[in-house]
Formats: sequence, structure tokens, C-alpha cells
Amino acid sequence: MDYDTESITPAVIARMAESDDPRFKEVMTSLITHLHAFAREVDLKGDEWFKAIEFLTACGKTCDEKRQEFILLSDTLGLSMQVVALEHARALKGRTGATPPTDATVQGPFYWVGAPDVPLGADIAEGVPGEPALYSGRVTDLEGKPLAGALLDVWSGDGDGVYDMQREDGGMRARARIRTDEQGRYWFWSIRPTFYPVPDDGPVGDMLRKMGRHPNRPGHIHMKVSAPGHKEVTTHLFVKDSPYLDSDAVFGVRDSLIVEFEKHEPGTAMDGRKMNKPYHVAHYDFRLIPLGQA
Repeated sequence: MDYDTESITPAVIARMAESDDPRFKEVMTSLITHLHAFAREVDLKGDEWFKAIEFLTACGKTCDEKRQEFILLSDTLGLSMQVVALEHARALKGRTGATPPTDATVQGPFYWVGAPDVPLGADIAEGVPGEPALYSGRVTDLEGKPLAGALLDVWSGDGDGVYDMQREDGGMRARARIRTDEQGRYWFWSIRPTFYPVPDDGPVGDMLRKMGRHPNRPGHIHMKVSAPGHKEVTTHLFVKDSPYLDSDAVFGVRDSLIVEFEKHEPGTAMDGRKMNKPYHVAHYDFRLIPLGQA
């Protein structure tokens, strides 16, 4: 059969007639439809498509156990935040009540499974460059009921904007797992995050430069917050007044996640720790959606 620019699309879709996975078939049908429509819309040339294939191949070759170029590609194209927004909208569908849950945002490419469990009040960034910061708050449900034993899986770059995974020694730094007390409270020490560029020495960096875009993210600390019977949220706390809040390279900023880092002079911190140099305090309460409402 001779296919033309219109007939090729239904022909490809028809080849999935024997698929026994309805959701897979639905997703692939839409993908093929939109991908073919895109090619027709821009009158895609053969050499342009080959360059795209070379780009995707380069993304794959750049990935290793500590670097995920495809996550970075998804993030910088806004697709990661689109998926997060869709997931958040599903969780809120049909929910009643005025108290909003904590907003979700992108996970990013630097999450590392297996961070150490540490006690409340621990300093998870000992020896890490950066200005010390005390983080505190509560984890509750949407009615304000404290969630005892809730888990905070925390990670961030250092004060130079570099993550442990990017350093040659390869050891975990500025990341840990912390559980709330009986009143749902948490507190720990780390550093005040600074803005930094996403890795731009690979194909995604080349793409950003071609787009005329910068690679920078505002200062932030990552959190995965979970509790039994509640929906886990992957989120950030952003440093108020950080550069690039209005132009985050991965579109992850939510206004509700921007936090004041109050600066304090040396002295006794609110948790009793003696500080011989200036430090910051950041407070944030996390609100989780009960699974019955998700």
C-alpha cells in the first residue's frame, strides 16, 4: 500500500489492534497521532529528524548511575512539571475543604535512594560548604492533625550549588531521612541552599543554549514527605529572594513553597544548639492528603 502524509497515521495505529493493554494502546494512539501531526505541522525534514535522533542518542549515552540526562530533558521542557500538575489535579479532584495540601514539584535528577536515617535535630550537612540553616515545622493531615512518624527524605546541593553526586568522592552529603515526633514536628540542620546551574555540559545544555535560555535554578532544598495512609508529596522549599525564582530552568517554583530564611547572629538556636557563627532559620508545615481523598 502506498501511504501518504495522512494515511500513514491510521495505518500505524491499526497495527496495535491485537494489543491486550488498553491503557498502553490509548497512550500510544495519542502519541502516534500527535507525533505525526507535529511532523506535518512543521514540515519536518529528513536531516532535521536525524539530528533529533542523534540528540536523543547523545542523551542516552550521557546517562549513568549518577546522571540522568533524560530526566533533565523532561524537566527543562516543562514536561516533568506538567505530569506533576496532572497528578496533583487528580489528587484534588472531588476534595472538599478549604485547607490546601502542600504543593508538589519536580523530583529532579539528583535523588539518591538509601540516604541515612538520622535523629531529629541532626546536622545532615556537617563539613559541607554553606551557611548553616535550621529547618523546622510539622507534618499534618488536611485537618491539622499531626502525623507522628512521618518520613522526610531530604536532599540538597551545598553552598556552592553542587550536589554530592556531582563530586568525585561519590559519598552522600546533605541528604538524610528524618521522622517526625509524636506531635508531628521535625527539625534538623543543613545549609541555606544557593542557586545553581543544572548540568549543561551535555546535550540538554546544548539545547538550552540553542533556545537562548539560562540553565539556572533558584536556591532550594528537596523533600519527599510521606506518612502511612497519606499520599506522598515530592516538593521543594525555595529560598525567598533567591535569583531565578521567576525563571527556574525546570519550571518547578510554586509560590506556596517560597520560604523566608531568617538570619540570626551567633548564639543559642531555638533547639538549644550553640552557634558560633551566623545561621538561618526556615519554617514550613507540610500538609498531606489522606489516601481516601486522593
